[in-house]
Amino acid sequence: MRLSQKHLTLIALAVLIALAPAFFPSNFYYRIGALIFVNGLAVTGLVVLIGFAGQISLGHAGFAGIGAYACALAPGYLGLHPGLAMLLGALLSGGIAWLIGRPILRLKGYYLAVATLGFGILVSMVLANEAKITGGPDGREVAELGLRSALAAIGIGLSNAQFWYAATGLSMLAGAWIALNLQDSPSGRALRALHDSEVAARTVGVDVARLKLSAFVISAVYASLSGSLLALMNRFITPDVAGFLHSVELVTMTVFGGVGSVPGAILGAATLTLLPQALTVLQQYENLILGLIMMLVMIFMREGLLPSIMRRLKGRG
Repeated sequence: MRLSQKHLTLIALAVLIALAPAFFPSNFYYRIGALIFVNGLAVTGLVVLIGFAGQISLGHAGFAGIGAYACALAPGYLGLHPGLAMLLGALLSGGIAWLIGRPILRLKGYYLAVATLGFGILVSMVLANEAKITGGPDGREVAELGLRSALAAIGIGLSNAQFWYAATGLSMLAGAWIALNLQDSPSGRALRALHDSEVAARTVGVDVARLKLSAFVISAVYASLSGSLLALMNRFITPDVAGFLHSVELVTMTVFGGVGSVPGAILGAATLTLLPQALTVLQQYENLILGLIMMLVMIFMREGLLPSIMRRLKGRG
């Protein structure tokens, strides 16, 4: 039985996640790996929105902030287990995305980008200003109600780097599996059709408004879950998680790796998470070289890192 491209991609990701720790010299690298997986989960959602549906968002960190603060606040205020707090954050993000998506997804191009940017800024401002609840700019510790005891029952500490590496890795793998299945489905093909031309898609019977809204909601849930995982892993969260710079970072990772490719976006997340760590030895030149690398990739690999590499390898073959 011949494996499909989807199955090969998932197997390759699973093998990389499983084998990478063999090359880690210390626990610090488990944390870097977990950060890659958290970012990889968020950018997978952006592939659905930007790569499949062709809609831009510069405010998706707002949904990550909602997911993060749900895990920070719900256990203490509502007595919820962190797992249920993650679910609550995802439901809130999906519901808010559905509400705001109905009007703003009628916009196109830079008008849509500015509208989503406004949403992200609004969430960030609320988190920073409501200090009595959120802790304000200084941030807030994430309540550990139920999580510490649940992990202790199986002999794992809450700060265990290997646990968070595995948990975030499996979460990203599950997110990639869902996105790749969506890509191969009739809905995925309809999303790619409206990405190419909304007029042509509408002409052949595609419900453009519904599909754009669905993609926006799905990507918001992905971002929320990534924010929740980050909050639980760090056990502390600040409004920066919902900030404009984080939104730009996520979009950059997606485009850098390959906006229409799930494994490409994950590669972009891995590259742009690892590069700042690798370039710290260059001290004051770190940001200069990072920016230069990103410019060169975008100039000479316009499709993104992974699609460009694969196209060139196929060309040689």
